[in-house]
Amino acid sequence: MIDVSLSHEKTNFLGFTERDWIQLLDERGYKKFHAGQIMKWIHHRFISDFSEMSDIGMNLRDHLSIIGNLKEPLVKEEFVSTDGTRKWLIESFSGKLFELVYIPEKSRGTLCVSSQVGCALKCDFCSTGKLGFSNNLTAAEIVGQIRVAMRRLAEIFPNNKRRGVSNIVFMGMGEPLLNLPNVLPALEVIRSDLGYGISKRRVTVSTSGIVPAIGVLADKADVSLAISLHAPNDRLRDRLMPLNRKYPISLLLDACRAYSEKFPQKKEIFVEYTLLEGVNDGYEHAKELASILKDLRCKINLIPFNPFAGSTFKQPSLRRVREFQSALVANGYSVTVRATRGNDIAAACGQLAGRLVDQTNRNPKYREIDLKNIQV
Repeated sequence: MIDVSLSHEKTNFLGFTERDWIQLLDERGYKKFHAGQIMKWIHHRFISDFSEMSDIGMNLRDHLSIIGNLKEPLVKEEFVSTDGTRKWLIESFSGKLFELVYIPEKSRGTLCVSSQVGCALKCDFCSTGKLGFSNNLTAAEIVGQIRVAMRRLAEIFPNNKRRGVSNIVFMGMGEPLLNLPNVLPALEVIRSDLGYGISKRRVTVSTSGIVPAIGVLADKADVSLAISLHAPNDRLRDRLMPLNRKYPISLLLDACRAYSEKFPQKKEIFVEYTLLEGVNDGYEHAKELASILKDLRCKINLIPFNPFAGSTFKQPSLRRVREFQSALVANGYSVTVRATRGNDIAAACGQLAGRLVDQTNRNPKYREIDLKNIQV
């Protein structure tokens, strides 16, 4: 919990969990049952000022106004794709810019949230990795993205409940498992009935492979796990994803097996695999991928590469993608090909970069981060 007693700055309460509220109220002499009331006002009714909480005593409302706020990160721009995908360029509390994406489908609406400004992992095929890392987003900034999206969608589609948020994926900017102190409380708020009530089956956290943190996530949060694999062997993955030199494929898959077995029904792991023409999209790659995943309970998502400025990679042909998929299906895997959404507004997988051509998001301290020193 954030210690509000020693801080001269107001605490942003958007990221507070029910446990945080109960502790705060108890320490300050207020009734614990107010925790549920307060959270409903914040996350169900989207209030922006504590004075709006009409069923809470004035003394408590005034006290909360003195020590805290409900400030959201600021939306700077909104972009709408021809396919209905929406992207918001958002200013964090630090003044840096990051992106949030909403993907509408017939049966669901998926919100792709960011956990960091930029990313330190420098994956070769991802535009966010080209930015470098600036800073972690706070729990309030993560939860604030959901409030921003839900309120905006309610304005755009006031009579269409299907245009709401049914699924949340941590697949936006950044590596979520390098920001667990903020991601974990945000997940708690997202899943709580006092928060946004999103089912554990509909919340997915994606990682490039921070192996020790996968175990922490298993202990602390009951959500779906996706791994960004993108190569079937260490030689190729070392080239595409420098993190693999610290946590090679064997360690990553061991962590995934342990994650799956942690839960009574053995969760399926989502394996994300970006197809790069002439690099990792051959029949031999598909066979090797099928072999290394043979004892992992998983579903495979194939992602045809989404081009971005400055990249030398190319998207393989549809025939090549289907051949790769067929090779995996023949080995008994459930395989989907992710449709490219929001490409015209640079909102597709791997394209999020804050629209910062001059890379002003980049923090020089982390520009050449040493992967050997990554700590969880």
